[in-house]
Amino acid sequence: MKFRTFMGFVGPSLFLMILFIAIPLVSVFLGSFQVTQPVMEQVEVESCTAGFLTQNCTTELRSQPVLDDNGQMVTTTEWVGFLSYARVLEPERAWQAIRSFDYAALMQIDFWAALRFTLMFTLVTLPLVIGVGLAIALAVNNAARSIRGPIIFVSLLPFIITPVIGALAIRWLFIGDGILTRGLEAWLDQDIAMFAQAWTIELLMLFYRVWHVAPFAFVIFYAGLQTVNQDTLESAIIDGASRFDRLRYVVIPHLMPLIIFISLIHLMDAYRVFEEIVGFRAQAHVISLQWLTFDFLSPDDAGNRAFSRANASAMLTMVGIVIILIPLLRRTWRDHKGSSH
Repeated sequence: MKFRTFMGFVGPSLFLMILFIAIPLVSVFLGSFQVTQPVMEQVEVESCTAGFLTQNCTTELRSQPVLDDNGQMVTTTEWVGFLSYARVLEPERAWQAIRSFDYAALMQIDFWAALRFTLMFTLVTLPLVIGVGLAIALAVNNAARSIRGPIIFVSLLPFIITPVIGALAIRWLFIGDGILTRGLEAWLDQDIAMFAQAWTIELLMLFYRVWHVAPFAFVIFYAGLQTVNQDTLESAIIDGASRFDRLRYVVIPHLMPLIIFISLIHLMDAYRVFEEIVGFRAQAHVISLQWLTFDFLSPDDAGNRAFSRANASAMLTMVGIVIILIPLLRRTWRDHKGSSH
């Protein structure tokens, strides 16, 4: 293929990737080493008490931002190195808590509390999504052809629902006098408050993520099951292999590239968990790295946003994604090199 023809196909995608991925990424990276602050000035403000004959006036100095001709705040940008990262990580405070084995003190630091939940959420849901998706795929593949269509349709419904809407639906089922909460209270004969403590909220978020994402794994696995070598399966049956042995030694090795693909997609998506925090309104008990970045970008009482810390938090999140993807990427690279020789 000529280079000109190749660029005709690849050029538009490459341009969009540079425009919407590379340039924003470089901007965030550079912004994490900068601090932008409004220029402040001291002004004299006179305040007088009510009254006529006994009116008292006092003058005091107050700080206020400098405005330009258009009424916008004048700001200055300063290179501060890793200061924003230090403000997010709070390394001295974190190291002191780790050295004294004070887990509660470490969890008082927002970044480490968010990292703890993000890692737990990602690593717990990964095997559950793969296991549930594979189980559904095997069940559908072995079901009668007449009922496969309805089963596939019902199984895909959770994946079709918008993430925030799905999280809100689960929340409404359990919060306060929700239908499922009332049912559990009647069954256990005791009051239940699912949103009063962190661990129950985390359980609901884990359940929701598996319920929402497992259909994606199911579709991929179901397609992969259609390509399993039937001669190999028949040979295994003739040799006396049980259903579990056929699954372990024939089906799963055949589906391993798909398992790695689903793992890559899920790890990248779950490590950026955000919709569950918003949908379950869990930020008072549980926060994630993505929500922490959002919180830094939310204006405070004075209308200021911590852009530098938000950029640092976003970069730390990306570094975390790369680290957890390295084992899968190395395995993929080894498999690719092995198949090419």
